[in-house]
Amino acid sequence: MYNHEWKKMKIVVAGGTGFIGGKVTQRLLELNHQVVVLSRREGPASISYFLKNAKLTRLAWDGRTPEVLLPAIDGAAAVINLAGETLAGRRWTNTQKIKILNSRIETTRALVSAIGRGGHSPKVLLNASAVGFYGNVPEGDVTESFSKGQGFLADVCVQWEIEAQCAEKFGVRVVLLRTGIVLDTHAGIFPGLLRAFRFFLGGHFAGGNQWFPWIHVLDEVNAILFALENENISGAVNLCAPGILRQKDFCSLLGRVLNRPSAIPVPGMILKILLGEMAEQLLLQGQKAVPKKLADSGFRFSFPECEDALKNLAG
Repeated sequence: MYNHEWKKMKIVVAGGTGFIGGKVTQRLLELNHQVVVLSRREGPASISYFLKNAKLTRLAWDGRTPEVLLPAIDGAAAVINLAGETLAGRRWTNTQKIKILNSRIETTRALVSAIGRGGHSPKVLLNASAVGFYGNVPEGDVTESFSKGQGFLADVCVQWEIEAQCAEKFGVRVVLLRTGIVLDTHAGIFPGLLRAFRFFLGGHFAGGNQWFPWIHVLDEVNAILFALENENISGAVNLCAPGILRQKDFCSLLGRVLNRPSAIPVPGMILKILLGEMAEQLLLQGQKAVPKKLADSGFRFSFPECEDALKNLAG
């Protein structure tokens, strides 16, 4: 998967109290790395497990000011940027869309600025992105070489990635983590799906023919660490499982795993009325994102197929 004997180092994690960031931080600490967590709020990384770990430093940061970061960045071997306003937290009003964009652009720009000012720049910047970069692709495999799509989320990803790639001028390897839908029992969209199915309310969205690019949370964390270690990986990397399904097939499989029906589809028009543009781009569209770069680099998924992932997560 990745080398557990990898040299121990200082690693900065922005967004290290979030859903994915907290798990990445925990894994890095388990591997005895020195971790500096940058966060604007309390979260999973502030629980007792982390507070009792002498290798963790937590730095409160506004997400915009690079000067505050200089002591943390200087001498760090790597920076992992997973910070950003949650996409599904609120309806995408114009105000919320600005918040989603700025939370990513300002944070990344400040991190890159701090990297450029430091005396000893990190070797690698791993920056979050999303498969939403590709927009809606009804048919065909979507590898990392696929062109940019249309829509707000695609535009956000493009601008986000451009900011991260500015670190290359300082001799930093940049990896763009284009993540799909991360499946975890306690966070993200999966707990809500579990509840719906367990109360016999499960079903696909609209026609259900849209692709559902998923990844088990364990593979998400392992893939991030794999890209961190592997010096031959740079640029965009699709973080999605090989066994991608269409949304209706995913829901049917989840129903079978839980011994529940998948018979109550949610009409697309209802979702658009309730959630607006967010429903269109997060729930009613998709792409068959293929993890070609991970596969070519020798990464091995713990859960390459959806049935095994769902059985693991659903108990």
